[in-house]
Amino acid sequence: MNYLKYLILCLIFSGCNSPKQKLQAVNFDQIENNQDSILITAVGDIMIGSTYPSPLHLPPNDGINSFKAVQNYLKGDIVFGNLEGTFLNDDTPPKCNDSISKNCYAFRMPEHYGKIIKNAGFNVLSIANNHINDFKSLGRKRTTKVLDSLNIHYAGLINKPYKSFTIKNKKFAFLAFAPNANTLSIHNLNEAKRLVDSLKKENHIVLVSFHGGGEGTDFEHVTRAPEIYINENRGNVYAFSHAVIDAGADLVLGHGPHVTRAVEVYKNKFIAYSLGNFCTYGKFNISGPSGIAPILNIYINEKGDFMSAKVISTAQSKSEGLTIDSLNNAFYKIKNLTDADFKGHQLDFSKVGYIKLK
Repeated sequence: MNYLKYLILCLIFSGCNSPKQKLQAVNFDQIENNQDSILITAVGDIMIGSTYPSPLHLPPNDGINSFKAVQNYLKGDIVFGNLEGTFLNDDTPPKCNDSISKNCYAFRMPEHYGKIIKNAGFNVLSIANNHINDFKSLGRKRTTKVLDSLNIHYAGLINKPYKSFTIKNKKFAFLAFAPNANTLSIHNLNEAKRLVDSLKKENHIVLVSFHGGGEGTDFEHVTRAPEIYINENRGNVYAFSHAVIDAGADLVLGHGPHVTRAVEVYKNKFIAYSLGNFCTYGKFNISGPSGIAPILNIYINEKGDFMSAKVISTAQSKSEGLTIDSLNNAFYKIKNLTDADFKGHQLDFSKVGYIKLK
């Protein structure tokens, strides 16, 4: 049917949309209920209480209610987060020493806290970050043993760079990168591309996470350049994300800056540049922008292409812990930063709490 005939029929029967409008229309309920779509729920940093430097940094009720307010939203084929610390009962000396301990951040979650995270719904975690080294080799060893015992998939250490698994008859590979010792390096783009390319040949979907970028409200924007924080190169997260997608990655999830950042769709693949502080108890700055973060329900198709995303905004406070934010601050933060950092982007934020292609 040519366009003129289409317009005539529309005038006769009224209420028709133009072909262009029909192509753009997105039914979010239809996507969410599509049995062939893959739902990946993603959040940022998780550290639900530390015995270092004292038990004063443990949450009320032994952390059992850490995720209570958001439990209904942590659903999906994959539920992902960044484990910002270690699981360790041992009193091993941390990376800190007495002279710097006041301003040193080391996180030692009791090992039974792993079950709280498991019961919340998480089945894939990144351990590629600076805090996996907080209690040296024993901390890394005990953390991986706890995750293995709970059947939680994880990746990011040099000796555990990736993990492959099957969900809904689809083979997935998950990789995690960081600029820190003992982790898969965010700086070596050639090696990252080689590894992603190799895994894409053996798996349907390749998921990549990175811990990168500067920290705090001075680093809300994606700069497209190496980010230096306290004399450390935290990586060029824009170049890294594009490089791994060029090599075959289907989704890139960022964390590390402790604030929410922009999102992007590149070659039909979704990138979240920072998911912020999600559930972080104790010695964390959760004031202002550092205290808001999204839960992203990301829908991709069987080819790994982006379909749509739902943004559930959350907030943290010292008195109430993690809660749902009815003001949708994380959603608006993502929208405004995406508009600022990726001018001319092809994402539509017109429905509050949702992201789709224009």
